Amino acid sequence: MALPPPDPQFVLRGTSAAVHTLHFSCGGPEPDTPLLFSGSENGFIHVWNLKTHRVDKALDGHGRKSVYCVETMGGKDRLLSQGRDQRICLWDLAEGRTSVTDSVFTEHVGFCRCSLLKVAQGRWLMAVAARSLEEVQILELPSKTSVCTLKPEVGAKLGMPMCLKLWQLNCGSQPVLLAGYEDGSVVLWNVSMGKALSQLVCHQEPVMSLDFDSEKARGISGSSEKVLSIWSLNEQQNLQVYKTHKLVSAGISDITIRPDKKILATAGWDHRIRIFGWKKLKPLAVLDYHTGTVHCVSFSDHSNPRERLLAAGSKDQRISVWSLYAQT
Repeated sequence: MALPPPDPQFVLRGTSAAVHTLHFSCGGPEPDTPLLFSGSENGFIHVWNLKTHRVDKALDGHGRKSVYCVETMGGKDRLLSQGRDQRICLWDLAEGRTSVTDSVFTEHVGFCRCSLLKVAQGRWLMAVAARSLEEVQILELPSKTSVCTLKPEVGAKLGMPMCLKLWQLNCGSQPVLLAGYEDGSVVLWNVSMGKALSQLVCHQEPVMSLDFDSEKARGISGSSEKVLSIWSLNEQQNLQVYKTHKLVSAGISDITIRPDKKILATAGWDHRIRIFGWKKLKPLAVLDYHTGTVHCVSFSDHSNPRERLLAAGSKDQRISVWSLYAQT
């Protein structure tokens, strides 16, 4: 008999607005405090102390416009955030500071989260939806120099980029970008050449979220439909549909594969978090706690597998934190 799904290990309250993005920073050595960053619809970024379950800092840099992406950049003191004010802010949180040190104006009006990739010590690539409807811009940080602009071929009609994932196979290899578009396509881009390598129509509706496992060369995407699409990348750099999984309810806001590539989580419009085994996409649990759309899911980067957590942020202004299959 299947075990009943667990209750959250704890719940964080106090954002006073819908939660749109979450990012853990737990990888530091002891006595480093594990942190969870959350971005809310009211423009605030909250820094949660996971030992006290309280807010250490509240950051306000997006003019009260929704924050929908937060990432750390090589340690918990350097932070990047993206908001509906069309700005990407870089923060310095060292020694108690709460200041924006730099910002990039994106001119993009949608809600496509940027994607970061560390390419060298202190150097990052950032993919961001550009001002022109179908384009994605690649910038280098912290210099903010433009690397390239990825433009679909004339007449491709992909629509807006909806989700982005920069990755590289290993340190020396070329950076590549997976982008999910409004027309339901996922496109693989070679960043250095600025050209599309492969395109696959995965959904009939816009691709809301995707994640990719570079070790297995396999990815997964969700849309507003009742279908998860799993696709693979062959050695010729062609995307192919691997399998699809039918869901009970329509609408996926976010998908994330745990860093150990054992399980994945989806954030549902039906207020539920679903957990699957990544190898065969076997459904493992349905976590039913929230009373509104779940907007985001994030796995922690604890070095100790037993302490690994899953956090989910919802329209109901709460963040649920779960301990799941941690010993595997």
